[in-house]
Order: sequence, then structure tokens, then C-alpha cells
Amino acid sequence: MANIVEIFSSIQGEGLYIGTRQVFVRFAGCNMACAYCDTPESRTFGKEALIECTPGRRDFSKIANPLSIECLAQHINSLLTLRHHSISLTGGEPLCQVDALVELTAKLDAPKYLETNGILFEQLAKILPQLDIISMDIKLPSIAGKEYWQEHHEFLRLASTKEVFVKIVVTGQSSKNELQQAFELVASINKSIPVILQPVTPLNGCESVLPADILLYQEQALSVLSSVRVIPQTHKFMGQL
Repeated sequence: MANIVEIFSSIQGEGLYIGTRQVFVRFAGCNMACAYCDTPESRTFGKEALIECTPGRRDFSKIANPLSIECLAQHINSLLTLRHHSISLTGGEPLCQVDALVELTAKLDAPKYLETNGILFEQLAKILPQLDIISMDIKLPSIAGKEYWQEHHEFLRLASTKEVFVKIVVTGQSSKNELQQAFELVASINKSIPVILQPVTPLNGCESVLPADILLYQEQALSVLSSVRVIPQTHKFMGQL
């Protein structure tokens, strides 16, 4: 069984695969509570899940949680009547329900794309063989409230055996020193791993990063990494889910 927030077809708005069509499967539950989170409802287990019936039509129906894996897989695969790049397993933090995730991914009919906060490396090891692409966050201490460098390092070491890119949300509170530590962490695994600097979408009082600062941070990153891009949350501009 799995507790789900919603399933729908939309446009990927973050990271390397911006603009591609994906089926999004938003898992409930999270091991963090980032201030800038744009899906706070996904942190807790809900009694109902929203399931889109027709890809992109927003014709949602409500289904009681938790869902059986067989039922969940059928709903996801039914949206693949339209060609999609991949299935985004997102949250919340999908690895909080890793056993359900392992069972589910074996039943899906499109590439599996994991969106994760990059901390639960033991859970990642369980699902890693069934994943195709990993979008991994590095949570800066100024955002997370504590350091996760060791967890991020072990997570990225495992993830680097697959196609992976790293996303770092940057706010007005982000510091040059913590960003340098993040950049060096990635470089210690493989300097060719793409890194996305994502200027925060101001929510819940989060301070925006200055345009001049984001240029300096990219310059800083490029001193140790091969591929560094600055990409905001484009789906917010387009009014997409």
C-alpha cells in the first residue's frame, strides 16, 4: 500500500529536463520541513488522493488512501496513453515509502525519474536498480537548519551509478562558504555531474537571492565543476501544477 497526494500529467519545471512531459506521482510524507516548500500538504498522510483521469485535463477524482500498489500502477499507466518522457516520483519525499516504491516501479511502463532531498541513502540503495534518472537536492544548512553533508555524500556516491543531477535551492540567506562545500562535495564524486542552482521562489518569508549574487555563485561553482546552470522554477511562470 502507498499513501499518495496526487497523480497527474504535466510539464517538468525544474532541473535538466525542463519542458518534458511527465506523469507526476506525489507521495505523502517527508523527513524535512523546508521553509520554501511549495507542497506542504504532502508532508502528512492524507485520507484521499487526487487522481487525474485524462492526461493534462485536470479532471481529478478522489480515491481513499492508502492505495494498493496494483491500483496505483494502473492509474499511473492509464495516463501513458499520451507519450511521456518519464514518471516523476516526487513528494514530499518518496523514499519515505521506499518499500511501496520498490514494488510500484516494477509495474510502471515508462522510465522512472526520482525527485529526492538526497538524504535517505539507505532507502536509495533499495530502489536504485529500478531507477533511470535521479534529481537530487543538496539542502544547504542555512535552509535545512542543520548539516547533511555526510548523508548527501553517501547518497550522491550511490546515485552516481545512474544518470543523476544535483539541484541546490539558493536563497538570500545562502552563504558562499556553504555553497563552496556543496560544490566540492559534488566534485569529490564526479566534477561532471550537472549542478542546477535554483533561485528560490519566495514563499513563507524566504528571501530571494540577488541577481548579482547568483552570477557570483555560478562563477564559484564553475571553478570546480564542469556543468553548472541557473534555472528557476519555470512551471510557476507557466501556471502549471
